[in-house]
Amino acid sequence: FARLSEELTAVRQAGISYEIVPGITAGLAAAAYAEIPLTDAELSSAVALVTGHQRSEKQGLPLDYRALAQFPGTLVVYMGVATSPQWSQSLIQGGLSPHTPVAIIRLCTWPDQQTLRCQLGNLAETLAAHQVQPPAVIIVGEVVSRMPETSWFQARPLFGQRILLTRPEEQTADLAEQLAELGAEVLVQPAIQITAPPDWGPADQALAHLDTFDWVVFSSANGVRYFLDRLLQTGGDMRRLGRVKLATIGPGTAAQLEQYHLRADLIPQEYRAEALAEALLQTLAGQPAGSRVLLVRASRGRPVLAERLQAAGVSVQQVVAYTSTDLTEPVPEIAQALAEGRIHWVTVTSSSIARSLVKMFGPALQKAKLASISPITSATLRQLGYPPAVEARQYTLPGLVDAIVEAIRSESD
Repeated sequence: FARLSEELTAVRQAGISYEIVPGITAGLAAAAYAEIPLTDAELSSAVALVTGHQRSEKQGLPLDYRALAQFPGTLVVYMGVATSPQWSQSLIQGGLSPHTPVAIIRLCTWPDQQTLRCQLGNLAETLAAHQVQPPAVIIVGEVVSRMPETSWFQARPLFGQRILLTRPEEQTADLAEQLAELGAEVLVQPAIQITAPPDWGPADQALAHLDTFDWVVFSSANGVRYFLDRLLQTGGDMRRLGRVKLATIGPGTAAQLEQYHLRADLIPQEYRAEALAEALLQTLAGQPAGSRVLLVRASRGRPVLAERLQAAGVSVQQVVAYTSTDLTEPVPEIAQALAEGRIHWVTVTSSSIARSLVKMFGPALQKAKLASISPITSATLRQLGYPPAVEARQYTLPGLVDAIVEAIRSESD
């Protein structure tokens, strides 16, 4: 649309081979995302795509607005914001009623899409009053009356919300997709970095003697991934876990196990270290004395799980499967957006992330609402002086999303 002939001429002259992929032009996309039927059995059987801006050096007659005013259908105007006073009045002078319904769709399909209604006679005033800037598509015609008060796109529960994800970047895809499907604009600023441990020696030793343990306990999905990947990298396979039972701190960690075709034997009802320790102790109470537990953990974290098991007389060996380090330099654009209050929510999914965020952003964090994944993370945030606005009821990523959605719905009620 519009520039195709110029672009094709350039690539042909340069001898560049090319392929044309048919796309959806902005006028059709804007109508679909605003729920405006460009044609309608009762109101319109034709559509005209109109350029609202013409080059100053263009030769020949301008658009025939009298003919467009008599067009028996819908007009979709591109690049018409700045010139709206001229072309809207020309259409009225050509015979189109000033009461003709008009829809303005700005930033079509983007998370901050803006949709306005008016009439042809006050189009220019509406654009000026709302300070509408390009890009925008303007739809003129009776079909605009079919447009609902709020379209499906803007009715999504997180529409208009800008949410910052702070987990390591390689772990944000699923959460980002879920939030985007609900209408949010998703930004990513990792607060911590996950890497392999500096010394694999202790983990390799444990991997070589897996058959001497009764339980292997994973306190995070990262632990599962790094530990089992190391098993495969060193020539082993999952048969080494044949006699070992597996425990995870929650369903997210269990889901990571399933990626390796393994299922957790134990998941506590409450997804926290204290509950996992209690569940393990109850299970071990019915087993022979002298059970050995291998705890796969990060380079830092709460020691409560190991301490409670050892206090009960359980033989616990701990191995570090990955290193967690703070990131100190935020992306400048993210830092500026947060400082200016343009980020609505910041997700906090661990105590280490909480501490790193406070060091990274400081008081600017108070410009956004903090969403905490668990009571432990919330307690850390409060200790740091940054109480969360919401806390997940289920201490999982879906639970965190539910908490944000519920808070927004409560605000709008």
